[in-house]
Amino acid sequence: MINDSRFAFYDLAPGEENFRDAVLCGLDRARKAIPCKFFYDTRGSWLFEEICRLPEYYPTRTEIAILKEYSGDIAARIGPHGRLIEFGSGASQKVRILLRALDRPAAYVPVDISREHLRSAATGLAEDFPSVPVIAVCADYTRPFALPPLPGARGKRVGFFPGSTIGNFEPDAAVAFLANYANVLGPGGEMLIGVDLKKDPEILEAAYNDRAGVTAAFNLNLLERINRELDGDLDIDRFEHVAFYNPAEGRVEIYIRSQAEQFAQIAGKRFRFADGELIHTEYSYKYAAAEFRALAAHAGFRPVDTWTDAGELFSVHYFRLR
Repeated sequence: MINDSRFAFYDLAPGEENFRDAVLCGLDRARKAIPCKFFYDTRGSWLFEEICRLPEYYPTRTEIAILKEYSGDIAARIGPHGRLIEFGSGASQKVRILLRALDRPAAYVPVDISREHLRSAATGLAEDFPSVPVIAVCADYTRPFALPPLPGARGKRVGFFPGSTIGNFEPDAAVAFLANYANVLGPGGEMLIGVDLKKDPEILEAAYNDRAGVTAAFNLNLLERINRELDGDLDIDRFEHVAFYNPAEGRVEIYIRSQAEQFAQIAGKRFRFADGELIHTEYSYKYAAAEFRALAAHAGFRPVDTWTDAGELFSVHYFRLR
């Protein structure tokens, strides 16, 4: 049962980008694109959970292993009475590892744009950690917003941004995002962030082209979502999933490719797809540890610690604001 004095929900009424407008605008461009945030409808979210269990997809299990192995060191860095602020909190799963290790955490603040998902996840976590005040904030965390008053004035404000989601931002946008996070944390703030490392391209390409075809289904579900929600008549069988590592840019690039010249109606508008034409759906940037520390420095963060797994597949960084 939730203690009402230890749970609060603040709705800052974020306006989510309209799926219809994003699709119509994105497919009307010379270089077609659909933002990756639209992957996560109900089926897409389920497929992503399946991806995280695939043998080829190392990031989730590797980051969890790092957090478990070094949770004591991380807790020592944070110290007692810390306020943990997680942007894009989703299901609030990885943060549980930290909350079990922290010394009397003063608050956990999950921030997410998905209102009902946030409410459900925050309620579940508050039930499982009754001694930790949970202050959920519904906001677009990629834009400036103000946190509500938080308990535990003596403890640090520590940002938590796991999952290498930072890799979905192009580098300049990643710096801007981190600078926004710095403003939210305020003077003396610190940050714990998961970052996927550069590695053998074969490992990277296997992670995004699994043999079971789950990642392909996840990517193509965008087209199925268009058919379901926007009265589309896309022939899914005439499109294919494409993912490859671009070493010059240091990123995995993900596309949907048309396998023939074809036309489709979407929300009453007709679109042409050339044979071989690509629809960009996601970038996933990879960084050497030193590269990411340099990027974070542009947003005002000073490196404190970096933890990696034995295979150096993934990294977790601890930063302090200058």
